[in-house]
Amino acid sequence: MTSMDLHVSPLGRVEGDLDVRVTIEDGVVTSAWTEAAMFRGFEIILRGKDPQAGLIVTPRICGICGGSHLYKSAYALDTAWRTTMPPNATLVRNIAQGCETLQSIPRYYYALFAIDLTNKNYAKSSMYDEAVRRYAPYVGTSYQKGVVLSQKPVEVYAIFGGQWPHSSFMVPGGVMGAATLSDVTRSIAILENWKDNWLESDLLGCSVDRWLENKTWEDVLAWVDENESQRNSDMGFLIRYSQDVGLDKYGQGVGNYISTGTYFDPALYGRPTIEGRNAALIGRGGIFAGGKFQEFDQSRVREDVTHSFYEGSRPLHPFEGETIPIDPEKGKGQGKYSWAKSPRYEVEGFGHIPLETGPLARRMAAAAPNAGPHQDNDPLFLDIYNKIGPSVMVRQLARLHEAPKYYKWVRSWLDQLDLKESFYSKPTEYAEGKGFGSTEAARGSLSDWIVIENNKIKNYQVVTPTAWNIGPRDGNDVLGPMEKAFVGAPIVDAEDPVELGHVARSFDSCLVCTVHAYDGKTGRELSKFVINGMV
Repeated sequence: MTSMDLHVSPLGRVEGDLDVRVTIEDGVVTSAWTEAAMFRGFEIILRGKDPQAGLIVTPRICGICGGSHLYKSAYALDTAWRTTMPPNATLVRNIAQGCETLQSIPRYYYALFAIDLTNKNYAKSSMYDEAVRRYAPYVGTSYQKGVVLSQKPVEVYAIFGGQWPHSSFMVPGGVMGAATLSDVTRSIAILENWKDNWLESDLLGCSVDRWLENKTWEDVLAWVDENESQRNSDMGFLIRYSQDVGLDKYGQGVGNYISTGTYFDPALYGRPTIEGRNAALIGRGGIFAGGKFQEFDQSRVREDVTHSFYEGSRPLHPFEGETIPIDPEKGKGQGKYSWAKSPRYEVEGFGHIPLETGPLARRMAAAAPNAGPHQDNDPLFLDIYNKIGPSVMVRQLARLHEAPKYYKWVRSWLDQLDLKESFYSKPTEYAEGKGFGSTEAARGSLSDWIVIENNKIKNYQVVTPTAWNIGPRDGNDVLGPMEKAFVGAPIVDAEDPVELGHVARSFDSCLVCTVHAYDGKTGRELSKFVINGMV
C-alpha cells in the first residue's frame, strides 16, 4: 500500500484535541492508541479558590455541556455543605439539564454523526442517494431541520437560567431566580413546537408514546415495518441503513458500562448527600460488567496515570487525586502518550476495569432490576445487547431513544412546579467538608469531587465522560473503551477510513481527532487525518 497524508475536516467535529493511532492488519484494526493532545488543568486552577469557584470555572470546560458541568458542581457543594433543597429547585435543575441534553441529541446526530452516512464508500448501497438527500452537510433536508430546531430546548434552559451556555444560576441550596407562570407556559409552548415539528414528525414518524412502547429488538424491527411514516422516519432510516452498510457489525468496545445517574425526585433529595443519592435518582445510575448489574459507588472510582503525562505511581480515588503534569517529551520516554487520565472502576471479581459511559450505558442501567416507582425502568437496550450486541448502530439508537424519553420527563417536571413555593434555601458555608456531585451529560457520566479546608478548595477533581471513554491504557496495559472499540473495525479504504470516524463519533466525545493508520505488517503509515473542530 502507498503512504499518503489526507486532511479531512472534521473527524471529531467537536472541541478538543485527540490523536488516534491504529494498527491495521489485512484490512482490520488490530490495536489502537487514543492520545489526548491538550493539557487544560482546570483542577489546578481551582486549588486554593473559594468553594463556589467551581460553579463558575467548571462550566467553562465545555461550550456544549456547560449546564451539565454547572449541575454536578452545584450538587458537589450541596453535599459538602449539607444544604436543604426546595422541591422547585430540584425540578428546575432537572428541567435545565434535560433541555441541554435534548438540544444535544439532534445537533450531535445530524451535524456530527449522520453526515458520515453520505461518505462515497457507501455509494453502492441502494439507500445511498436517500442518505445524501437527508444528511448532506448544510443542505440535507433532515440536517437543516434537525440542526435549526435543536436550539429550541435550550431556549427553555435560557428562560430559567438567564442564558445558555455558561449560565451560573444553579447555586448551593437551589437556583437563583423564581420561575413565573409566563416562564412555564412559554417553556411548554417551545417544547410542544419542538415535539410536533421534529421529534414526532421527523425523527420518529409516530407519537412519542408509540415509540416508547418498544421493549425488545423484535419490537423495534416490527415498528420499522408497521407503516411508511415510521419506516421513512430518520429513526427508521438509521436502522435500515445501518444494517445495510454494516454499522451493526463493529465498534463493540469493552462491553461493560457505567452510569452515575441523573435527575432527582424532589421528594427524595431535599437534603442532598452522597449516601442518599442513588435512591433519589430518576435516571438510574449503575454498573453493568461481566453480564451483571450493581449499584454505582463513587468510592470505587480510581484514576490511573501510568500512560498519562502526569506524575504518580498508583491509581488514586479523586478525593486524593493529583494533577501534576510533566513534560510530554519526558513522559514519552516512560511510555506515556496522552494528557487524559485512565478512569477505572473496581468491580468485584474483575478488579479495576475500564467502563464505557454514555447513552448506551444509561440505557443499560435503566434495565437493572429493582427499580423504584419513581425511577426509569426500560428493558429495551439490555434486550438489544443480549441479542445483537453493542455496535456503532446501537450507540446511535440509544442516544436517539432518549429524545422522546427526556421530552416526557421535562414536560412532567414543568407541570410539577409550584410557583407559590420557594426556589432557594440559603446554606451554611462550612469551612471543612467533602462533596461529590455527578450527572449524566449527553455524552455520559460527569462527576466532581471537592475537598474543602479552611474555607478554600484543597482538592478538586473532574472526571468527564470523555476521560472514561478515551482514556489510554492503564497500568495493566488494558485498552480504554474507545481504544478497544476500534479493534475489529474493517477498513475498506485505507485512504478514507470512514469506519474510524464512525467508531470515534459513536462515543460523541468532545474532541477533535487526528488519525494515523499503520499497516501492521510493514509499519508504513497509510493515512493521516488532521481534523479541524466544528461546534
